[in-house]
Amino acid sequence: MIKVEDLQLMAALAQSRSLSAAARSLNLTPSALSMRLRSLEAGLGLALATRTARRLSLTGDGELLAQEAAVLLARIEQLPDMFQRSSQHLTGGLKIAAPFGYGRQRIAPLMARLARLHPQLKLQLDLRETPWPDRHDADIVVHIGSVRDSSWVARTISENQRWVCASPVYLKKHGIPESPRDLLKHACICIRENDEDVSLWHFRRQLDKQDKKDLRSPKATAGDDTDMGVREFGARESLRIHPCLVSNDGGTARYWAEQGLGFVLRSQWDVEDAVRQGKLTRVLDAWQFDLAPVMLLVPSRKGLSTRVQVVLDFLIAELGTQARDFSGAG
Repeated sequence: MIKVEDLQLMAALAQSRSLSAAARSLNLTPSALSMRLRSLEAGLGLALATRTARRLSLTGDGELLAQEAAVLLARIEQLPDMFQRSSQHLTGGLKIAAPFGYGRQRIAPLMARLARLHPQLKLQLDLRETPWPDRHDADIVVHIGSVRDSSWVARTISENQRWVCASPVYLKKHGIPESPRDLLKHACICIRENDEDVSLWHFRRQLDKQDKKDLRSPKATAGDDTDMGVREFGARESLRIHPCLVSNDGGTARYWAEQGLGFVLRSQWDVEDAVRQGKLTRVLDAWQFDLAPVMLLVPSRKGLSTRVQVVLDFLIAELGTQARDFSGAG
């Protein structure tokens, strides 16, 4: 007889590249998981997986069982929602995937509040370098940057500007740049993430009143089939930085900037506290560098369980309030 634990085992194996990774996802030791797998194979009289020193792969029968296991586990997971009449007493499990830095700083405290509000809700926070598209079986994905996938629905929480910052000590010693091109004369720190070209910084200049007036002129709009309106920023430009320091961790890059080692281009959410505290100073605020919007993603608009919808609404409200509180601060 196949048990729920067997279904969970097969689902974990299908999502993992190794036995040890599957064991970690189930909070088991590799030896305990291997014993469970052998027991299941013996009970079914089938070989479900092949193992090597470095890799595990499912057999045809294993893949079929893993697919059925995923469907059955999803049905079991949804059962409480069929009888749940109130969002005040949520039960079941819910998994959120988020980037390391943002997840630790913004999502983890909110999940602690959720745990107190809904003690019967089993919450899991999966921190990843790239939570998207490595979404796996997450119910909600927190993503920073643009997304192109029509199968998931994105809700933008904040536009999340990117700020150029340096410490007051560095600025006093080396001066304040008057335009982005001046950064070529300075030490710059880059963050390697999401397979981006980290040393290519894109920016637009904020238009002054005369620029906006010129855009309204008949000469500027002649032959234009679109209603341009009054744009706030000019054409997009690019700048190739030659970094003195590079890291794949945004917190490390921010720390280096706080220590006076150069300029960093970093998401507003990560540096705004340091700017408040005077550890960093924002420069070039007359230019807009490429935005990196903070988004919450769910698999579809329809069929969300009560607990997913409640948690999604909670995150939207709380993260949206955080963004408004800072943008409205003097």
